[in-house]
Amino acid sequence: MNVMKRIGRLFAKSEPPAREKSMLDLNPGDICEVSLVTYEVVGSVRNPGRNAAMLSLRDGNDIRYLHIEEREILQYALYDPIDGRLDNPNEVPTTIDLDDRSYHLEEEYAGNVIIKGKTPFRQGGEQHVWQFQSDDYRLLRIEWQDGRFMLYEGDKTISGDVKVIRAS
Repeated sequence: MNVMKRIGRLFAKSEPPAREKSMLDLNPGDICEVSLVTYEVVGSVRNPGRNAAMLSLRDGNDIRYLHIEEREILQYALYDPIDGRLDNPNEVPTTIDLDDRSYHLEEEYAGNVIIKGKTPFRQGGEQHVWQFQSDDYRLLRIEWQDGRFMLYEGDKTISGDVKVIRAS
């Protein structure tokens, strides 16, 4: 081997390390841990306008949903789906009483979403979201898209309880 090539390799810049994936970058097939439970990501609903994602997580037969939104910091909320029904997206109330708990509307927004994998909604498009919070900090989330409502109940999760295990 040429001596000049060897010397050139000594001073050549090494490739930068691969950027570590954040929770917002996860796709179906990736593995993450939330509150010491390991989940497979089976689907994602991304709202690029808000820099947010709702990941569908599976642990065996259990399906849960992790909402991630990047504001000043990454904010997480882990939800379970609940049964319920609303008739019209124009008539979502500002206060909802559910199981002796009152939820108050904190935020309402709409935006176009991109869907990958298995999610409650089959295709992307415009999605309307209502986020509620109770006095004891429980969360309620309502989503409407393509004539279908989804309701979720959950809690905020601290960032130390959320980590990427394996990402593609």
